Amino acid sequence: MIDLRSDTVTKPTEDMRRAMAHAEVGDDVYGEDPTVAELQDRVAGLFGFEAALFTPTGSMANVLALAALVAPGQEVICESRAHILRAELGAHGALTGITSRTWIREDGQVDLPAIRSMHAPDMGPFFVRTTAISVENTHNFAGGTVLPLADLEELRTVADDLGCGVHVDGARIWNAHVATGTPLASYGAIADTMAVCFSKGLGAPIGSVMMGSADQVAEARVRRKRMGGGMRQVGVLAAAALYALDHHVERLAEDHEHATLLAEACGMDPALTETNIVVVDVPDAPAVVAAAREQGVLVGAVGPTKVRMLTHLDADRGSVEQAAKVLAQILAT
Repeated sequence: MIDLRSDTVTKPTEDMRRAMAHAEVGDDVYGEDPTVAELQDRVAGLFGFEAALFTPTGSMANVLALAALVAPGQEVICESRAHILRAELGAHGALTGITSRTWIREDGQVDLPAIRSMHAPDMGPFFVRTTAISVENTHNFAGGTVLPLADLEELRTVADDLGCGVHVDGARIWNAHVATGTPLASYGAIADTMAVCFSKGLGAPIGSVMMGSADQVAEARVRRKRMGGGMRQVGVLAAAALYALDHHVERLAEDHEHATLLAEACGMDPALTETNIVVVDVPDAPAVVAAAREQGVLVGAVGPTKVRMLTHLDADRGSVEQAAKVLAQILAT
């Protein structure tokens, strides 16, 4: 089967497994795992943050990051299909008591006029106060779209004017970096907190990092333990992330090329496919998913009329070309 359901389906390469097997480890609950410390310091440095915290999942990293900006009963505003609202099972409300409101942009982009009009300042014990704005780069459910740095810099200025924090869900920020050449530190400069993931395009088996100030990360470490996220000899996992940073970032350009190939086969404008995600409008998404499966291609439905495909480390060009033929035939009938 050619699996294009997500870029999370990759398996560790043999070299990555060797790095994991030989990782130096210690008890990370005591702060004594040197490989975790190396990963946290390295990633914080790449993005220009004071500190970082390793987490098992991107969802946990987002929960910890937003909890650092938004108190219980306060709100975050974000685009309507943001991962933090659509795909984290209500964790932010359930675990940290924050609320949310959304703007709508089909392309997942920042909408500054909407943000200004939605923002609720502190008006006493009558209304929910807006204390953070969250953006997702790249935007998963909008088809892997990249948020331009100029828009993010303007968002930073608006957020400062409004007295709001900015969180960047950068699960696939590596894809945005490779697609545009934007330095990672430039993305970090517009955020108060940030989350990045290693188990998607970078191909590690697990892991994300939450970043912020030293105080925010110290507080997040306590919350992580409270949520059951205290990990022991977790350097075996951090080693996979370090290997991915060394070997799997620049190769994301291949995934982007493969996604363009899929978009063309599906009759889409390839210029609209910026990274490794292709979302296709179809009359009946479950029927397309079932038909593709019968011909050895796994894709996913992300709505009744939307099919999503993601290219990744384990889908080489030959596999993608075969998948493109299958999908083109299905969509033509």
